[in-house]
Amino acid sequence: MAVTSKTLPAAVSTTKDPGQQQKPPSKYRLALPQYAAISPFFILFAVFGAFPILFSIWISFHSWDGIGAMKWVGLQQYSYLLSDPQFWQSIGNTLIIWVLSTVPMLLLALVIANALHNATRFRSFYRIAYFIPNVTSVVAVTMVFGSIFSNNFGLLNAFLQSIGLTKIEWLTQPWGIKVAIATIVTWRWVGYNAIIFLAGLQAISNDVYEAAKVDGASPRQTFWRITVPLLRPVILFTAVTSTIGGLQIFTESQVLVGDTGGPGGSGMTIVSYLYQSAFLDNQFGYGAAIGWALFILIVLFSIINWRLIGGGDERITRRAARRTAKETTDAR
Repeated sequence: MAVTSKTLPAAVSTTKDPGQQQKPPSKYRLALPQYAAISPFFILFAVFGAFPILFSIWISFHSWDGIGAMKWVGLQQYSYLLSDPQFWQSIGNTLIIWVLSTVPMLLLALVIANALHNATRFRSFYRIAYFIPNVTSVVAVTMVFGSIFSNNFGLLNAFLQSIGLTKIEWLTQPWGIKVAIATIVTWRWVGYNAIIFLAGLQAISNDVYEAAKVDGASPRQTFWRITVPLLRPVILFTAVTSTIGGLQIFTESQVLVGDTGGPGGSGMTIVSYLYQSAFLDNQFGYGAAIGWALFILIVLFSIINWRLIGGGDERITRRAARRTAKETTDAR
């Protein structure tokens, strides 16, 4: 039997062309799981943060009652804002309340922080006790202080009458209303700022105080010439945050004297006027304009605080640089 030979097929090469090899995934594809993990925050911020901000800018140029069609008015809202006596009254009320609350609050917080720093017993208890007012309901606290400052049956007037003084119409007089609101703000935030100051005090090295004692510095000199200058960054932080919060006072005024700010609008703050214009008078465009005017005020006062409190280091540095340059020039 004849044997026939068959030609075997050539072996199929399994080696791929280097140019046809699979490319590695891009860096964006590798980072996709990380982006997906943090995307909920950005989505929520875009919906509840960025969009309301941009929309408030848009409606500030419109006349809108919240339901009907918007009407473009351009800068008329801001033009009316500059000539609105109620707006300027609300600014004046807010600034007075801010000064009456912020200045004593920061001074008292600094004193309390210094006392806590030097305390040797029950330090943790005092920290918690001073911080509790900050986490207490603002509405409940305001109602309690409303009873204290009540014109007829208030505890404060009862105390004044017990020592032979006449009672004061706290909630019907312009300055009485401002003092009552400022007292509520001070009582609520003094403990919070004291804890912030205490953290700053604990960051100061004890070697500085020991050197001051060796030089014969008294406790008062140590406090004002060592403690306070070294606490300047912390003081700047508390001043800026107190400015931001003080210019946005609303709940204390609204609960204590109502939506209209009490007699003559003496307790109407900027945010109270914004609330009244937008949600009571249905002038959402004008309310948005008030909100952006408040934003500008907060920025301006924050810059002023920065220059007054935080600018000292820059001035000292510039003076030292000029002094060094002058000495170098004289040496030449």
